[in-house]
Amino acid sequence: MQQRKHHINFDLQQMENIYEAAQGSTDVPHRHDYYTIMLVEVAKGKHVIDYQSYVFMGCEVFFVNPGQVHQVALQAQPKGWVITFSRDFLVENNIPESFISNINLFRQFGDAPPLSLDEETFARLKNLIVEMQACLPSSFHYRNRALGALLQLFLIYCSNSCLLDTTQLDEESNGVCILREFKKLVEQRYQQWHKVGTYASEIPISPKHLSHTVKKLTGKTAKEFIQDRLVLEGKRLLIHTGLNIKQIAYELGFEEPLHFSNFFKKKAQVSPSKFRQQKKR
Repeated sequence: MQQRKHHINFDLQQMENIYEAAQGSTDVPHRHDYYTIMLVEVAKGKHVIDYQSYVFMGCEVFFVNPGQVHQVALQAQPKGWVITFSRDFLVENNIPESFISNINLFRQFGDAPPLSLDEETFARLKNLIVEMQACLPSSFHYRNRALGALLQLFLIYCSNSCLLDTTQLDEESNGVCILREFKKLVEQRYQQWHKVGTYASEIPISPKHLSHTVKKLTGKTAKEFIQDRLVLEGKRLLIHTGLNIKQIAYELGFEEPLHFSNFFKKKAQVSPSKFRQQKKR
């Protein structure tokens, strides 16, 4: 896997240009330190995000979080656009990361299916892309402010086309605040903290309240959320590092390698060593 580290503040490219530059070859699984949005009009192939494959259907939009492993495998020239922006871009434009979290489009881990769009919404997003392209030249006055405003509008249109509980858009919603804090803690502490009670004490609320809130807003319990993050990182380490099973177990906070192996096999339906063999073929 490649870690692509070059700094990107904000960029907008056409998928067909990226395809031609790569001469149609499939890129290797890689991760970025910035956000990626793919607005796909027509494409044949698949998009793999954290080892989940999604066949391109057209009139859809994908969201990739910083740090997620993804790969685009195309069988023909596509038509669409790729928007990339950094956390610095959010800061410079006074866009809080809580906005990104609350719209619930970028999934940190687990399933990250594309958002299917109706014709009206897709047309609106295409129009916003045209507006963004007009603002890209460095000579455009207030370039970043304009792009930041258009990006927010783009994401708001996407969010409004989701069949999500509208309480997720309310920054004052207590449940959303709890979920946001829980997600942040899981990302920071999943290697050390494996139990729901530890996260609940830090927030602080009761474990039952935390699990109920997470289940209501995500469809998964807090325990499943933590375990999914551990399994995902286990998969990343098995495929993209030379660490042995014992080293990976300790890296993820398991006291005994056997505990990790049993946990991984139960969640992934395959042993760590078997999973590594399958993916290395």
